[in-house]
Amino acid sequence: MELTIKNISKKLDKKIILEDVNLNLKSGKVYVFVGRNGSGKTTLFRLVSGLVKPTSGEIIWDGKVLGKDIKIIPKLGMILENAGLYPDLSAYENLKLLADINHFIGKDEIVQVIKRVGLDPDDKKPFKKFSLGMKQRLMVAQAIMEKPDLILLDEPTNALDFDGVDDVRQILMEERDRGAMILLATHNADDIKMLADETYQVNNGKIEKVEE
Repeated sequence: MELTIKNISKKLDKKIILEDVNLNLKSGKVYVFVGRNGSGKTTLFRLVSGLVKPTSGEIIWDGKVLGKDIKIIPKLGMILENAGLYPDLSAYENLKLLADINHFIGKDEIVQVIKRVGLDPDDKKPFKKFSLGMKQRLMVAQAIMEKPDLILLDEPTNALDFDGVDDVRQILMEERDRGAMILLATHNADDIKMLADETYQVNNGKIEKVEE
């Protein structure tokens, strides 16, 4: 699979958020995006997810133009800024509700992915009573549970303790090895060092590859 971002620009209220961005990304790699808050990382991810439309340019997934040939990228998993899950539902209930949309996975896969992120699938506690770390673990679970081809992760190790960070890094390496394309926004230097196949700097609307 290939993701081509072709001459993409995005303006909001006449302010340039991204300007003439060109990227060509391939499956089986982790692409890390770094930059200060407000630099455009989250906007890039929202464009790729189909949640917002570019002012100009095209996003092409596997030869199909987003917004023309396809509405959203099939088999997409993501954690975006300020996202959440259903506050009154348990971990299992949350993932079951989401899984019922596409019918790609069933109970066994849901139980397995909850365990994979270090949570208890039998815990009836509602999401709103989770610690920040537990919430983040479940967000990772929902992003990977359907074995997506493309995974967008905005600061996925935030609010996690050391064990949680290690768990998530291991999961991301396993997903990459499975063949997923992973786009990761992070400020964590260890995430960059351990996970990045390629690193991109986002600054003043421009995205440039960081050469080693």
